[in-house]
Amino acid sequence: MNIPTKITTARIVLIVGLLIALFVISLIPNFAAPMVGNTPINWVSLSACIVFIIAASTDYLDGHLARKWHQVTDLGKFLDPIADKLLVNSMLIYFAVPAAYLSGQNTYIPVFCVIVMIARDLVVDALRLIAVQKNQVIAANIFGKMKTVFQMVAIPAVMLNDWPFSYFDSNWGAWRISLILVYLATAMSLISGIIYVIQNRKVLVEAKHE
Repeated sequence: MNIPTKITTARIVLIVGLLIALFVISLIPNFAAPMVGNTPINWVSLSACIVFIIAASTDYLDGHLARKWHQVTDLGKFLDPIADKLLVNSMLIYFAVPAAYLSGQNTYIPVFCVIVMIARDLVVDALRLIAVQKNQVIAANIFGKMKTVFQMVAIPAVMLNDWPFSYFDSNWGAWRISLILVYLATAMSLISGIIYVIQNRKVLVEAKHE
């Protein structure tokens, strides 16, 4: 196992460990809520945000090193998307379930948004798998890339109880900017998923008739 693949594997272990720790610790009501400005940020969410940023950074690092050192392997190509989906989807699910409220977290991710984003990933991944079997490549579209950007900004904002945007929220009242980012990520997920299916419907038709 080369270094880039080891980094990817370490990221998966880190994410799984974080998820387990979050669910266990979040069962403790009002677990240590320090203050950042006027916004309460508990240790659970703060720790999750730090680990999320580290894990997201290693996602770029392992891919960069694999290409730079010419160490792209089948195992790495298999594990990397798993780590990516595990990182984002596990945090989406965590902040959409009641456990998020038990630790004093006010910001949340609507369940229907999580369902849409995960369902989209499953459909697109299945479509890509069918395309690979036919020696075809499905390239990412601009909406898919925008979805990723919104997710990578929204999730840390939710973890930090909307603190990065607290000044604007104080003027906007109930409209939490992190929640708007989540809705935008959901919209981009839905749009990009529909585009993937429409542009590659020929692949689905061929697979159906085989």
